[in-house]
Amino acid sequence: MKILLLKDVYKLGRAGDVKKVANGYGRNYLIPQGLGVLATPGAIKHAERIRNAANTRRSQLNQELSGDAGKLDGKFLLFAARASETGRLYGSVTTRMVADEIKKKLDVEINHRHIEMEPLRTLGRYTVPVRLTLDLAPALTVIVHREGETPDLNEVEDEEEVVETVEETVETAEPVAESA
Repeated sequence: MKILLLKDVYKLGRAGDVKKVANGYGRNYLIPQGLGVLATPGAIKHAERIRNAANTRRSQLNQELSGDAGKLDGKFLLFAARASETGRLYGSVTTRMVADEIKKKLDVEINHRHIEMEPLRTLGRYTVPVRLTLDLAPALTVIVHREGETPDLNEVEDEEEVVETVEETVETAEPVAESA
């Protein structure tokens, strides 16, 4: 099925594009959500107008969010976590945790779904892109270090780039006393 996109769809295309998609994806998601319409000859005639309107909306949105992108780009977030001797975490650092810390430390509201990473389950340094728009994706660095140890910041040139250390709280189950 061919769909004319009315809005930008992440990992599919930009508004005004005609894309071939699976029937179920088009009927059950794109059309009901208002993201696209069937690519009929009449709809295709309006594609250029849709594309121009989307380009102006996209450029306005990029200008609005460029300040937030500047605040995020190149920053370092430090997470202290309990870990085994092999470096595996007891728990994980999730996108929600990163989004919460960005909100607290950098005062930028980010939806956790816009942070492109899998849950971090080992100690180390990770470059994490934050997708603000299709065109704006600043990258910040997340450093996960062992609780009680100081992180290795030798490669960090500007100490101002480092945001305060975050203590990860991993919930553990309380032991239950067995009755005799």
